[in-house]
Amino acid sequence: MAAAPQSTGRELSSPPTDGISNLRFSNHSDNLLVSSWDKSVRLYDASANALRGEFMHGGAVLDCCFHDDSSGFTACADHTVRRLVFNYSREDILGRHDAPVRCIEYSYATGQVITGSWDKTLKCWDPRGASGQERSLIGTYTQPERVYSLSLVGNRLVVATAGRHVNVYDLRNMNQPEQRRESSLKYQTRCVRCYPNGTGYALSSVEGRVAMEFFDLSEAGQSKKYAFKCHRKSEAGRDIVYPVNSIAFHPIYGTFATGGCDGYVNVWDGNNKKRLYQYPKYPTSIAALSFSRDGRLLAVASSYTYEEGDKPHEPDAIFVRSVNEVEVKPKPKLLPNPAT
Repeated sequence: MAAAPQSTGRELSSPPTDGISNLRFSNHSDNLLVSSWDKSVRLYDASANALRGEFMHGGAVLDCCFHDDSSGFTACADHTVRRLVFNYSREDILGRHDAPVRCIEYSYATGQVITGSWDKTLKCWDPRGASGQERSLIGTYTQPERVYSLSLVGNRLVVATAGRHVNVYDLRNMNQPEQRRESSLKYQTRCVRCYPNGTGYALSSVEGRVAMEFFDLSEAGQSKKYAFKCHRKSEAGRDIVYPVNSIAFHPIYGTFATGGCDGYVNVWDGNNKKRLYQYPKYPTSIAALSFSRDGRLLAVASSYTYEEGDKPHEPDAIFVRSVNEVEVKPKPKLLPNPAT
């Protein structure tokens, strides 16, 4: 009998019926929120492999995030920003942009919802004032281009836009960016994620690279930054390069996973500049990744992202895999033996 292939994890039942735009674990449980181009937002209990709720929107849902285990927020292609109350299957509109809303984050530091849109603006909302859009909108902040990715750590917000712009804000003073940067990668940004320790961010591009950046603008701080190639292969003497769609940091060890259009998930030790692990290949592109709050589980969206246009592809699927420490824990540096 042939040996069973290495596990890609347990596949969740009742997946979305079109492309998966994002998935996120709760900060409080193993609940998993999933947004999709099929206009749905699904809430799963990932440990029990159970669909706990489903909400249908007026357009493709491009991003989602939790508030707590009882509610969450969504960013929609119909220009709306919505709040979902899971237990009551209720939703209300927090506000609107003038174009599809691409990204959404909830700040535990300030209690605000932050959205980024293809209308080239960032908006901050107070979800407690949701009875009227005027009362819930705190501010609108013009960006140099369409917003592609957002990430938060503490009071810091990193905004990545088209045209390779990166703006860094302090949420306590949003009037202007704390830093205006340009991506150190030559090609379009796909994803930005802040380091859990708050010292910088990782940024990925469509051209199989990740840049490791630092907020400290001193010469010593900037000397630490670097970029590396990933999610590529050589075939018949030429390099085939894949977009890096997703970055997810491990909450305990600070190592991180990347997911690419090659169907692979790699785990990296950014401090030691080493790949720690590569999981078995998934059926199609990796659209999104998320570690659970304790780092024991990794959710993987295997979902074709149309990088090669409309073509037959594997069904959209969500895999939840148990994470072994050996896959994510940095290996100690071997020190040379002292001279005897």
